Amino acid sequence: MKTSFCYLATLLLAVLLPLVHSKGGTVLPHIKLETSHGDIIIELNTEKAPNTVANFISYVEDGFYDDTIFHRVIKDFMIQGGGFTEHFIQKLPKKSIKNEADNGLDNVRGSVSMARASEPHSATSQFFINVVDNEFLNFRNQQGSGWGYAVFARVIKGMEVVDGISEVSTGRRGIHQDVPTDDIVIKYAATINLK
Repeated sequence: MKTSFCYLATLLLAVLLPLVHSKGGTVLPHIKLETSHGDIIIELNTEKAPNTVANFISYVEDGFYDDTIFHRVIKDFMIQGGGFTEHFIQKLPKKSIKNEADNGLDNVRGSVSMARASEPHSATSQFFINVVDNEFLNFRNQQGSGWGYAVFARVIKGMEVVDGISEVSTGRRGIHQDVPTDDIVIKYAATINLK
């Protein structure tokens, strides 16, 4: 456990150190998701969700999100990706991470949060972008569903792309519901510097 935390902290520092202004102010890291529907740029909140951000960056740096799809889309709710290939094969993620939903960030329109199973600390690679304010997903307490879903970033450019994706037609694919009829591909995910 201590080793994985040290690894994440080292990875985070390696990514963030080059992102410091000459005046001494730190720039928050940004990720560009190049999708088949257009680009989405998100700003990561390293202060409020340091471990979640480090986890997300590690997947980006490994190329894990390249050629994956938004596999769950619900109109007037959210779009979810980060776990399935274009052939709808689930990718093997790394270890799950601690839920940082108690960081004061809310699941509002444009916020990016970690998807998880019913167990509060089960998030791995999958994430979702809130299309509307989803207050019921916020942290309430440290008991069961009260944990909520950890917000770690926000869309700063391309919200019209997110809105467009949220409007696509969906159906079933095997046991999965709300799957877009036509694949919405994350072609490439990369850390970028905004000037």
